[in-house]
Amino acid sequence: MPTRERRRARDDQARARDDDFEKLRSEAESAASTRAGARQSTAGLFRAVCSTNLLFLIDTTASMGSYLEAAKQQIRSIVDDIHTAFFNEAEISMAVVGYKDHRDAPYIQFLNFTTSTGSVRSFLDTLRATGGADTPEDVLGGLQQAVHATWKHKTRCIIHIADAPPHGRTLHDLGDGADYYPSPGSEPHRLTHEPLLRKMLELRINYCLLRINGSTDRMAYTFLQAYAAASAHGSLLSTNRYYQLSGGDRKGSSNAAGGLLFQEAELGVTFTALRRLVLTAVTTSATQTAIRTVAQESGTAAGSTDERGDDRALSVELEEGPPEWDTPEWLNETLIVQGFSPDVVIHGANTLNDMIARDDSITMSRVDLTLHKRNRPFAQGALRVAAYASTDASNDHYVVKWFKRSGARIEELIEDMRAQALCKAFALEFNALLGRECSIDFVVTACFKGRSTTTVGDAYLSLEPYIEGTQVKYNGNDGYVNISIPEDPFNQAAQAFSHFTFERSRGQYLVCDLQGVGELLTDPVIHTRDPSRFHRSRTNSNEDGFKLFFRTHECNNICRKLKLNTSGTSLFIQRVFEFRENWPKLVDTVCCSNKLCGRILLRKDANDSETYPGYHWCDGCWAQLQASTSEEECTAEEPAHSFRVSPFFYESQGRYVPEECPEHRDESIAAIRMAIANSRKDAAVRKENKEKGLAVPSTAVAGAALWDKLESATVQGVDEE
Repeated sequence: MPTRERRRARDDQARARDDDFEKLRSEAESAASTRAGARQSTAGLFRAVCSTNLLFLIDTTASMGSYLEAAKQQIRSIVDDIHTAFFNEAEISMAVVGYKDHRDAPYIQFLNFTTSTGSVRSFLDTLRATGGADTPEDVLGGLQQAVHATWKHKTRCIIHIADAPPHGRTLHDLGDGADYYPSPGSEPHRLTHEPLLRKMLELRINYCLLRINGSTDRMAYTFLQAYAAASAHGSLLSTNRYYQLSGGDRKGSSNAAGGLLFQEAELGVTFTALRRLVLTAVTTSATQTAIRTVAQESGTAAGSTDERGDDRALSVELEEGPPEWDTPEWLNETLIVQGFSPDVVIHGANTLNDMIARDDSITMSRVDLTLHKRNRPFAQGALRVAAYASTDASNDHYVVKWFKRSGARIEELIEDMRAQALCKAFALEFNALLGRECSIDFVVTACFKGRSTTTVGDAYLSLEPYIEGTQVKYNGNDGYVNISIPEDPFNQAAQAFSHFTFERSRGQYLVCDLQGVGELLTDPVIHTRDPSRFHRSRTNSNEDGFKLFFRTHECNNICRKLKLNTSGTSLFIQRVFEFRENWPKLVDTVCCSNKLCGRILLRKDANDSETYPGYHWCDGCWAQLQASTSEEECTAEEPAHSFRVSPFFYESQGRYVPEECPEHRDESIAAIRMAIANSRKDAAVRKENKEKGLAVPSTAVAGAALWDKLESATVQGVDEE
């Protein structure tokens, strides 16, 4: 094709891309100025998940006298402890079932649920530790009465205090001679354990056995098997003779899915631990309830539906096997996309404060990109699927995500992207305060509208780096805390980071639901005090989200090092809102200038290039920048000549490789001079702030306000002159 026609075709393509982007920007601006449809209010969520039905199932035969007395003496303290643990917001209803054996009278005594501690104490005073003939007792009769109580709250818990097993050789190892009813179902009421356990699971009752001796070991093992089959979380005590047969210590397995809870705890031959064990059982059960409830109400649980009634758990056929990045044509679908990425900000003195204060301080810029993806996803959640992807000029690996159902719009992805950008700004300060040993980072996400070269129609999608390794969930947006790796430095940093975001924002934000590989995190959730901030997020539980976090958070050494003073008790019981006022001077931190990377770096560790002044590169992107140089033919109407260009650089800035040399393209010398001038300005501002003891600002590939001056590669200072 002649040069003139090539230029005309190229210009036509560029104008078409610009027109498409203007439409996309208009769509995003319109959505930004319009509040989302009414989101289900989260007010009252904390009270709902923490309000508890607590039933004490107590063996009241002669050997249990000291435990009955302990229950009488400690019941008021137990209830007070539970109320305090739930910030005095939950309703605690208690019931009691006392059981003996079939030949005793009465052998079942029952108090239905009541909020009156006095009524419970009075009922306990009527119980007498008498009776019992053979060793087993009528445990099944007690359970039958328990499941017929008036259960109404979301959190439901049975505390079983017993020193003897049920009747039936399948539930104990005492031998038939020690049991008047050794055959299952031969008791006068003909009960067996299987239907009772099914009913307990159907009612979503958490079960905690306070073990006194080994005679209940087989019962505990049998009950655990039923709960485990229903995906409950729990394990036996290591002193239980069936411990190894049950699979050993399964507490390390994640309870992040919010299953029911089975617990066996050691009460022993004394009763001093009763108060602590009951509190632990109830609060842990409430956390499991919160996990289930938040997932259901946010539409992220399997089987949940959105406001249109669409099944969010729509199953998608998934890719099997590991990715084959090096196999030619394995990424078998190409997408031409346009969209937005967060401006890669290098932290200034007021950057985070501005982002906390105003949405329009979290700025975005334009990105044009060609993606190559696998046409079949490898993973799916309740709402979206994920497929392997790559780009033209980078050897990095990516994940592209899109919604299962049609109807999603760009603003939903933009809000997620902006939330992740705010999390990265928090991480910049967190890392600068603590140094490398406690550092964390968030992957950069970009969102696009694009068209496949092989399928019909546009699609909204997001792109983020593919993280090699096993992903770990550190905490949730529902009070979940990973207690299986308490000494893991990344786990400790993640818990402290969530606390830091609340304190640093003076109680306006709390970042949680932290998960990732090592220090590199993805898909966070932000709870906000102001319901209008991040209002499209289904996972933002507002102030109730704060309560869910502080209900389970325990400060670690990093919290103490940062002098984080807030606690759930001070905030929600004492109503004392005191935050740290002064923060130390920050170490000079930057982000990699690759819009698809953005890794947080110490300024001294960043790589700079004279060819691209004002840009900073991590080691991985620097190596690609150095290696990515090609000789291109200039399409200007001049004698044939070529020029050297870095495809990686242009792609990293969301731009296509130019077809003209610098002397013939519009950006040419003036833009380069402007970049150099802004780089010098950045250095001057940094020096001034350093002298004042303020946080050190630097550059940003950014526009001045959201959607305004969306530039592809302009480098400008954080502060305007």
